[in-house]
Amino acid sequence: MFSSFIPPRQVTIGGAAKFVGTTPRAIRHYHQIGLLPEPERGSDDRRRYGYDEMIQLLWIRRMADAGIALDDIRDAFADAGDSDSADSGSGEEGGDVARILERLEESLVVRQVELEQQRIAVQRMRAQGSRLGLLSDVVSDRLAGLPEGALRQDDLDSLLVTERIFGVLGASVQASRFIALATHPGLRRECDRVDAAEEALDNTVAVDDPRVAEVAAERAAFEAKLNEVIETSGLAQADNDRFDAWEESHPAPADDDEGAEGTAEDAGAARGTSLVEAVQMMPYDFSPARWRSMELAQELALELY
Repeated sequence: MFSSFIPPRQVTIGGAAKFVGTTPRAIRHYHQIGLLPEPERGSDDRRRYGYDEMIQLLWIRRMADAGIALDDIRDAFADAGDSDSADSGSGEEGGDVARILERLEESLVVRQVELEQQRIAVQRMRAQGSRLGLLSDVVSDRLAGLPEGALRQDDLDSLLVTERIFGVLGASVQASRFIALATHPGLRRECDRVDAAEEALDNTVAVDDPRVAEVAAERAAFEAKLNEVIETSGLAQADNDRFDAWEESHPAPADDDEGAEGTAEDAGAARGTSLVEAVQMMPYDFSPARWRSMELAQELALELY
């Protein structure tokens, strides 16, 4: 017997969303990005969706669930419409979908590699500590053998900044400083004393205050002592070997007149920021007196060498 039930010729956006398994908001988004043409509107000015629109919505939903980007779905429909607008189920459209699926598979392979790299990085962070594990392999591997608690948060913060400005090689060399401090408690205590003296040069201290020069002399003397420890312990030679290995694995271009210095600067100019720009962008809340003391300490250090 013939059924008296007759399905509707068109449905509202709410009915379309419910049948397809999505939301009206998602369908409106499809319209906004040109993925789905705007349908005819009824006398009540509400969108009406017919059979063809429902079929297209179902395919959009299925492809989106497979992980295909909406932009790619839109391009596939557009290409299919250009090649054979009279037959939405033609082989041309199937070819477009196949090409999109091929690109999707390629992107998934790339994502799989990235996820594996992330997994290894997370494992390193858990094994070495979150902050140390976030540094580059070259730097964190140098520090991995130190006793637990030997490194301070300020040490790791400094290495992070150095990596950003001077690159991995610069931070690897700076790591020698913290290795020496971690393995020589007397040096660490003296470093803390000089650091405290510099911090005391706040905004209440004038630039020409005698304490500025006194602290500068203390800093220069301490740095000389620290450098001597780095030299005698073999850390300096290890740094030189690291520089040589870096130059061998990162040869300068033939037309590069700057030599090794240019190579080091290139390593520090990562992510599109030059060395000078990176230095100027990092804020330090130091008083004028403290800046002057640091300048004097550098001048004294140059005189010693």
